[in-house]
Amino acid sequence: MFSRRILGRLYLAVGLGFLLVTISPIFAQPAAQAAQITNRSLTLQTDPSASTPVGGSDPGGTVDHAFSFTLPTSAPIQSIEFQYCTAISTSDSCPTGSVPTGLSTTAVTDTLGSGLSGFTTLNDATNGTIYISDATAYTPAANTAETVTFNGVVNPTATNTTFFVTISTWDSTTPGTNPVDSGNVAASTASQIVLTGIMPESLVFCTGATITETSGIPDCSTATSGNIAFPMLFSPSATAYVTSQMAASTNANHGYVITITGSPPTSGSNTISSMSTATTSTVGSSQFGLNLEVNTTPAVGTAITPASDGVNYFAYPETGYNTANTFKFTSGDTVANSGYSTGSPTKATDAQIYTVSYIVNVPGDQPPGTYTSTLTYICTPTF
Repeated sequence: MFSRRILGRLYLAVGLGFLLVTISPIFAQPAAQAAQITNRSLTLQTDPSASTPVGGSDPGGTVDHAFSFTLPTSAPIQSIEFQYCTAISTSDSCPTGSVPTGLSTTAVTDTLGSGLSGFTTLNDATNGTIYISDATAYTPAANTAETVTFNGVVNPTATNTTFFVTISTWDSTTPGTNPVDSGNVAASTASQIVLTGIMPESLVFCTGATITETSGIPDCSTATSGNIAFPMLFSPSATAYVTSQMAASTNANHGYVITITGSPPTSGSNTISSMSTATTSTVGSSQFGLNLEVNTTPAVGTAITPASDGVNYFAYPETGYNTANTFKFTSGDTVANSGYSTGSPTKATDAQIYTVSYIVNVPGDQPPGTYTSTLTYICTPTF
């Protein structure tokens, strides 16, 4: 038996002479085959220029198809073909006539990687087959990475369905002759995941002696008791003062207003006079009032938190309660709103904490007793 690659000479003796027989090779060298394109992929991307941009894998969506691949062979190429199909044939390529249903490639533009900048001719006349060509042959170095993006491809319309693209390079301006390299990629359409959630009409409102923030957000779960005692005795020679807090937030388009109802401090039939107009504190007079400002006379009060920046937070004391060192109390008054500023239209707002400062002044003949005032704050949103 002879080896595949050996030429032998066989000598047969015939009588007294010799017959020379030469055996020619029976295995010829195979024809050159296209090499396998490596590191190949197809990414389905949103096309921002589409009239209605959709996700890259949206069935029937107009998207961008971004190809990335490495050319293994350092040989001249003049065209690169991208052929779409529903399945790969036994010859490891896209068979003719198997274009995915709904796919459209006849109105695309291309975005080429720097290495393929000379491939200025785009042919998309046949649906499902796109090729780019360069009249001057391009000879890449071996294992050169390339990118090509086709903009405006209409995806196949079937949902959750895989399709394939054969990428092939040719040493001719029209694919079909002189193949160089080839390889296949796969991609798939996918069902869109649609998440639905409901944000209902919302109002958060609370009052208490103190309210603190959690992670920078006013937290009504931290509100302490609303039973508050003045920390000093009422006296004709000094102003008594104390504070409470309230927090409010709403998504109402027209925001909220906060009103106050109640009565001034009373002990039996004895009463401390309400400050019906915004007035400064006068020691030795009969006064009960409040405001929502930082005061120096007396030194009481805290600014609204978080502070309004005129964009994200809209929380302001109302007229009569918005001036430092002047105090007022009239049952039924609006004391705060979620407008841009005092008197401006109200609107939705994130949560703020208001500090309400209360003062009491009494004359020397104020009857003794335990004086109590019950106040109710009402926050009304308008949706």
